Amino acid sequence: MTASELTHLTAAEAANMIRNGQISSQELVRACLDVVALREDEIGAWTYLDHDYALAQAREADEVRSQGRAVGPLHGVPVGVKDIFETADMPTENGSPLFAGRRTGRDAVAVTCLRDAGAIIMGKTVTTELAVFHPGKTRNPHRLGHTPGGSSSGSAAAVAAHMVPLSLGSQTNGSVIRPASFCGVYGLKPSFGLISRRHVLTQSPPLDTIGMFARSLEDLAIAADVLSAYDEADKAMWRRSRGSHHAVAMTEPPLAPVLGFVKTPVWDAAAALTRDAFAELAEALGAQCEEVELPAIFAEAVTCHRDIMLADIARHFGPLEKNGGDKLSARLRGMIEDGRRVSAIAYNRARDQQQQLYDILESYFERYGALLTPAAPGPAPEGIGATGNPIFSTLWTFLGTPAVSLPLLEADGLPLGVQLIGQVRDDARLLRTARWLVAKLAGEAA
Repeated sequence: MTASELTHLTAAEAANMIRNGQISSQELVRACLDVVALREDEIGAWTYLDHDYALAQAREADEVRSQGRAVGPLHGVPVGVKDIFETADMPTENGSPLFAGRRTGRDAVAVTCLRDAGAIIMGKTVTTELAVFHPGKTRNPHRLGHTPGGSSSGSAAAVAAHMVPLSLGSQTNGSVIRPASFCGVYGLKPSFGLISRRHVLTQSPPLDTIGMFARSLEDLAIAADVLSAYDEADKAMWRRSRGSHHAVAMTEPPLAPVLGFVKTPVWDAAAALTRDAFAELAEALGAQCEEVELPAIFAEAVTCHRDIMLADIARHFGPLEKNGGDKLSARLRGMIEDGRRVSAIAYNRARDQQQQLYDILESYFERYGALLTPAAPGPAPEGIGATGNPIFSTLWTFLGTPAVSLPLLEADGLPLGVQLIGQVRDDARLLRTARWLVAKLAGEAA
């Protein structure tokens, strides 16, 4: 295979070819490193990457396979890791000069899961400052003058630029779904509590969710299986059998699902071209798509999410001001101050609303296989001084539902993601429905 063909493989394809001896991990990693060498100066997806160490991991993976030892589902596949996940063999700087050169000597549970699956930890991808809003150096691979989104900016851009086939991110507001939409890749924000957050930067415990980016839905399903090992130390995780995301996602639905097109209470934030694109999409789906209006009480979710997130930012990041507040961005300092003004009554009311609103939402899944809505107000905005508006993710992050962004639309020559929302703890069925939608639209286009 040519180097270009290697870097266009999905994670599933690459793992299968490595397992069968058709390619080596070293060939794949070397091809990915060549893309990094070619494009990193303009894109800036990485904050730490050691070429020699990446190849050393690949050599070890090839030796394991050559010895006939068991290999995992991601054996030999390079993966990017957002720089808020602790890594024993690399620095973890959280996108802030306050953590420059920091090494903890341990892996986040999610990173351990990747290593156990045979993945090559290629390096650390750029995050915004403390995974909030102040952007890092990353640019959008599709148009360098536009934002890649945030906070998982480097992870999304690295997959979009074919530097790696798979990467880890996180979402507290819109930090997986929005950059996936802007960069034109698949992104999964799983159900709250599916994946352990231990040894990952804490921003807001009731909201923080681990997610991932890939170039296929199959890759997202494999990653969900790999990463969802139960960790009793993360109290948000749910103790129940999960089955196989991959096995379910790769089957056909017993009946063609009906999608509920939800404009949500923030529809006014959608750009005109986004409204037009989704009207055309709903029309193309015909009887398989029905418009759904959520009760007016859902409009409260944005304020509730804000109260929780800001109060927790003040709690977890406020102490950093004492040890170097001049190194925090003005925007983050302002958010810390706003968070200190959130009352305990407002915070607890917002926490109560999470369950109350989800109880209402859950009834919709008796009729609909998934809810359909934009992943972002529009394509990636011009400029890299901001990361774009996360408003079309806020409600779903607040409710803890699984969400997936599908790179199915284009507007103004840039990607525009289609977001599907599923029932909490039914991530596998959401991925199956997403796969059905992708296939249906591909058939329509043909």
